[in-house]
Amino acid sequence: MEFDRRTLLMGATVVAGTMALPAAARASAAANAYFTGYQDDNGYRYRRTNFKKIDPVWHRQMVKYFSLEPPGTVVIDTNNHFLYWVWENNTALRYGVGVGREGFKWYGRARIDRKALWPRWVPPPEMLKRQPELPRKVDGGAANNPLGPRALYLYRDGVDLGYRLHSTLEPWSIGHDVSSGCIRMFPEDVIDLYQRCPKGTGVLVLEHLGANAG
Repeated sequence: MEFDRRTLLMGATVVAGTMALPAAARASAAANAYFTGYQDDNGYRYRRTNFKKIDPVWHRQMVKYFSLEPPGTVVIDTNNHFLYWVWENNTALRYGVGVGREGFKWYGRARIDRKALWPRWVPPPEMLKRQPELPRKVDGGAANNPLGPRALYLYRDGVDLGYRLHSTLEPWSIGHDVSSGCIRMFPEDVIDLYQRCPKGTGVLVLEHLGANAG
């Protein structure tokens, strides 16, 4: 029986596709291991983080923290991937976060002037230029909404900076430079921070840690 080039190529494609399935299945299983069930919240639900899979350094915890900022301020250490909510007596509540990747790092002062419960997501125009395949809008509560159950919007002098503190659909990304400038948190953590930060809360992204930003 003779095989022409097209038949051989088609056969190779089928074999390659078959070989890819186990790898995709393994990747899906690896991702699913970072979750443990679902949590209902204000009429929607999110996937609970399996913190047994998360390095304890990224778990929410009280730590010693020396800062000149007043209690209630949010301080973000992008270099070490921590967000601090400043407490009293040289302590802070520390959260592990994902931060901006190279080219999207920034620093300075801002304020939380808007808060949203299960916000919708509208990619900014510059993001759509980079990724035209993205949806133009994702409704709040949708399974593919990257903002998750809460978002805190950062402003400076009344102007929306375009940066948010929000949840992530990828818990394994916490502790890495992954975003387009926004600060990613575990859904449980952004819900906790949302409750602690009223509108007007000051935010400081430490300057020296973003000094080589473009």
